[in-house]
Amino acid sequence: MYDVIIIGAGPAGISAGLYTKRANLKVLIIYKDQSSLEKTEKIENYYGFENGIDGKELYKTGIRQAENLNIDVKKEEVINIQVGENKTYKVITEYGTYETKVVIFATGNKKNVPKIKGIKEFEGKGVSYCAVCDGFFYRNKDISVLGNGRYAIAETNELINIANSITILTNGEKAPEIRADNVKIDTRKIREVRGDKKVEEIEFEDNDKVKTSGIFVALGVAGSADFAKKLGVITNKDKIVVNENMETNMPGIYACGDCTGGILQISKSVYEGTKAGLQAIKYLKKEN
Repeated sequence: MYDVIIIGAGPAGISAGLYTKRANLKVLIIYKDQSSLEKTEKIENYYGFENGIDGKELYKTGIRQAENLNIDVKKEEVINIQVGENKTYKVITEYGTYETKVVIFATGNKKNVPKIKGIKEFEGKGVSYCAVCDGFFYRNKDISVLGNGRYAIAETNELINIANSITILTNGEKAPEIRADNVKIDTRKIREVRGDKKVEEIEFEDNDKVKTSGIFVALGVAGSADFAKKLGVITNKDKIVVNENMETNMPGIYACGDCTGGILQISKSVYEGTKAGLQAIKYLKKEN
């Protein structure tokens, strides 16, 4: 059992980790996907670096700083988060399940929208990004899941007992491993998603067409907003809604950094990570 699990190892996540660890809490930081910092060649507008600093180096330095404080840091893909018992949460990764009293979302804000004609046009009209949120509307229907990684498998598993059949669309990528009677895999490249007022069919590059009632997009690694929605955390246009203390509407769940919107700057992420960490400390003291 951890006191705090932080999802994300960028400036927001590491800052939250530093403060909660220094409060003598048991802290775990989990990260997997590439940070936007790693794609930044040089940062010249962040305090303390007179000649600027390489984004990749700043990112790695932050992780080492957390490890030097004996914070548990694991590079694992989070595939699900569930509400546990007695005001706890279960964070499920590719390798195991971790229990915690507090979850802090700090994975940035990314929405993997495929460059397939029709996908954006049919968002909310048959194209969904959350199986837990929208699966109910596709009871006993033939639907599709777009993706080929562990996140796509997790979304498929959420839908197996709801839909009549599920087709995993890899869009030309390698097929994932999954066995279920009502699940099949199609690795062909997709040309277009079509329909009148809602999704009705998928056209492949080989000109073949397949009927579908809905498409659940589950590309790459899930982001903060994806997990927030599954837990019932309020979001607004894929941003997690928080108050001035980085608190969500769910007790013990906080969010900080790019996933809360606003200016996408390191200074803002560090501030919000600090705030989330301090508020988590207060919450745990009160609960204890």
